[in-house]
Amino acid sequence: HYTTINVGKLASLPAGTEVTLTSLMDAGIVTQNDGPLKMLGDGELNVSLNVKAAAFTAGARNKIEAAGGTCEVTQA
Repeated sequence: HYTTINVGKLASLPAGTEVTLTSLMDAGIVTQNDGPLKMLGDGELNVSLNVKAAAFTAGARNKIEAAGGTCEVTQA
């Protein structure tokens, strides 16, 4: 099981934010911990974010990197 979120949900975060499951829960973007974070590709992202997640879909990785951000795979 993963906690999943689409990249579009991250668009409101300030550029340069380090995105983790903990930071998303603290910000109220994710309300339930269903396991390690998995990024999905729906939505638009125009801010550079440093995303740390257990898994990324190809679409999510492409959108995060196209916005100038980074994707770091963490231990599931």
